[in-house]
Amino acid sequence: MASATTFYDFKVKDKKGEEVSMGDYKNKVVLVVNTASKCGFTPQYAGLEKLYKDVRARQDVGDDFVILGFPCNQFGSQEPGSDDDIQQFCQVNYGVSFPIMGKTEVNGDAASPLYTWMKEKKPGLMGLKRVKWNFEKFLIGRDGEVKGRWASTTKPESLEKPILDELAHGQKA
Repeated sequence: MASATTFYDFKVKDKKGEEVSMGDYKNKVVLVVNTASKCGFTPQYAGLEKLYKDVRARQDVGDDFVILGFPCNQFGSQEPGSDDDIQQFCQVNYGVSFPIMGKTEVNGDAASPLYTWMKEKKPGLMGLKRVKWNFEKFLIGRDGEVKGRWASTTKPESLEKPILDELAHGQKA
């Protein structure tokens, strides 16, 4: 998708394999996370859910913030289940209420164009343009641009301030 200039220009598959436009999230602040059910970082689902609920519960935020989980099986085959298995796992074990999309590749020739674009816009350490592991996080501002990128080791709760800053900074257009 060479013509894509912002996050909102992309389409991804949801948990049912249906296309979802990222344009549906226009004027929102979005945290994009590649997830896995059998990873040492899997307990971050609890932190992400708490972050999601805490930020959205603020009077000045409401539904202006969303987390999108993108299950990925590219790192140690730690997301082997079907989309249905993944949804059930997230709900039963962590009470996840934020959207979990369909299984997605984040690196390589079959990488989602969305991930390819985000990595181009915000390379990792030393300019690396690949996702290193599960639970890497990208923050998208209301303008559809990548505002931040954090490694798997970054705890979700530590992202509350950058998220709130972005919500305050980029007031709705």
